Amino acid sequence: MMTHIDATVSMNPVQAEPVSGRRVIVCSGTGCKANGAEEVHAAFVREIGAAALETAVEFGRESADGGASVTGSGCQGLCSQAPLVTILPDEILYMRVAPEDVPEIVATTLAEGRVLDRLLYQRPDTGETCRGAAQIPFLNRQTHVVLRDVGRLDPDNLDEYLKTGGYAAARRAYTEMMPEQICAEISRSGLRGRGGGGFPTGRKWETARLQAGAKKYVICNADEGDPGAFMNCSVMEGNPHSVLEGLMIAARAIGADESYIYIRAEYPLAVRRMQQAIDDATAAGFLGRNIFGAGIDLHCELKEGAGAFVCGEETAMIASIEGQRGMPRPKPPFPAQSGLWGKPTIINNVETLAQVVGIIRAGADHFRQVGTPDAPGTKTFALTGHVANTGLIEVPFGTTLREIVYDIGGGVTGADGRIDPDGFKAVQIGGPSGGCLTAEHLDLPMDYDALRSVGAMVGSGGLVVMNRSTCMVSVARFFMDFTQRESCGKCVLCREGTKQMLVLLDDILEGRADEDTLPLLERVGSAVMKGSLCGLGKTAPNPVLSTLRYFRPEYEAHVYEKTCPAKRCPQLRVFSINAEKCRGCTLCAKKCPVDAISGEKKMAHRIDTSVCIKCSECQTVCKFDAVEVN
Repeated sequence: MMTHIDATVSMNPVQAEPVSGRRVIVCSGTGCKANGAEEVHAAFVREIGAAALETAVEFGRESADGGASVTGSGCQGLCSQAPLVTILPDEILYMRVAPEDVPEIVATTLAEGRVLDRLLYQRPDTGETCRGAAQIPFLNRQTHVVLRDVGRLDPDNLDEYLKTGGYAAARRAYTEMMPEQICAEISRSGLRGRGGGGFPTGRKWETARLQAGAKKYVICNADEGDPGAFMNCSVMEGNPHSVLEGLMIAARAIGADESYIYIRAEYPLAVRRMQQAIDDATAAGFLGRNIFGAGIDLHCELKEGAGAFVCGEETAMIASIEGQRGMPRPKPPFPAQSGLWGKPTIINNVETLAQVVGIIRAGADHFRQVGTPDAPGTKTFALTGHVANTGLIEVPFGTTLREIVYDIGGGVTGADGRIDPDGFKAVQIGGPSGGCLTAEHLDLPMDYDALRSVGAMVGSGGLVVMNRSTCMVSVARFFMDFTQRESCGKCVLCREGTKQMLVLLDDILEGRADEDTLPLLERVGSAVMKGSLCGLGKTAPNPVLSTLRYFRPEYEAHVYEKTCPAKRCPQLRVFSINAEKCRGCTLCAKKCPVDAISGEKKMAHRIDTSVCIKCSECQTVCKFDAVEVN
């Protein structure tokens, strides 16, 4: 099994002509912008101009007075430390930069070349400060292919993408390769769809290529909607031209002259940057008529979706683009045979198309150097939850969950936010369509077949780490609530079955369940999986059934003992007063809204559980930690 290549090679910065000054790259992905990156960017422009430093950057588009330039980038990965600022060629990475930090950075780092230790990353395990990406385990243990330039180049600058070799693969596809050669190369690479299903990309393309008829379409599925997932969004925000170039190659492979990028409107920054990429590529002659002088036309249009999760399913997406309600239809025929307006149509997600560029540029053999024989290449994940380092990662298929959580993520955090060596409880992978992985799966290789064997799936790539304080029944309920609300309602088993599963979960969480509840929950879940029309319904029960499989005692405690082992379910909490700690101050009794607490002054008090409404006000006001929850 091959899993890793030299990360220092794959994570090289954007290559260009040598410069004598320094380049300031302010992360301008959604996470950093939400934490004030725009203000930080403006402060750098202002301060560099005031200092009149000659640190002009080769790709800079926005110049401050004095000839200096500051550029933005897509997500630089470590979202938990936003806003991030990278300084090249020093390879310095500053964390949580605020506008008030900028004058000191300009005066100390840019003017004098000295590093500000207080803004460097500090390892949660050793406390060691790290100067840049090469020293930070979260970054140096990854293998960047799709994300190679996402945190480096300016996504609004076509010239910068061209200097990284941009559109060379598309040019080769249109001027040097025939469609059947492209399909064969993609098939030989073993590339599988990164949207969740893992279907062989080359086989899908070849099916569409062989269809009769002159009119065909290619669609980029950018409707990423899983809770906690932001991989595709980050790629579009950080390197939109790579997605567009992959789309062009797909169109050439099947003979399409029209293409669409279907992107949810909730991604306004990605929408803007993808539209600018389309406009800039069209103005440069890479899109439109007679591409690369090859006599082939390709037009691209961006379509904004209204945010319906079901529209991530390819036939529902096609219906939405056609102006119909986004609802799936039975297959076959498959879209590659009869898709948009009845014509052969290929649909690939953002990450799949971005991977295509590297395959055509460097060849299938190079692509297969990482990953596993059945799942070559890398996969991006959104790492979130109870983990020290959260953010955007890319690792080879075959990497274990342990490597991701502990080596890259830095370990599991407890309720106090500190590293808890024994805190790991589970990971939810694949969002509402995925399943739950436990401690026994920490050494399981992350690939399609291995995950499927334990009732989980890669999905789009969301990874939510959970510690011991997590109630797994509540987690299952969260995802079931999401899929129930997102069901399009076309088929009865999905529409009504998910609703009934949600009711049963509420019964469990609120103390109304009995001995028939769990068997009924499993039967309904099985029926929904078997009878639903599309992937949303077929996978909706996964979070419930996988947590039932691995955490059944926790469900049984809710049902039979009416207690939540994690003490997270409000309706199952039992409040009591520890007589040894109680000082009889009467504060809890005075604050109780239903007069459930009684006792004489300076004597131990009691809680009448039959009256208590579990509001926790007594626990909040007690100064002696005498109120306990069981």
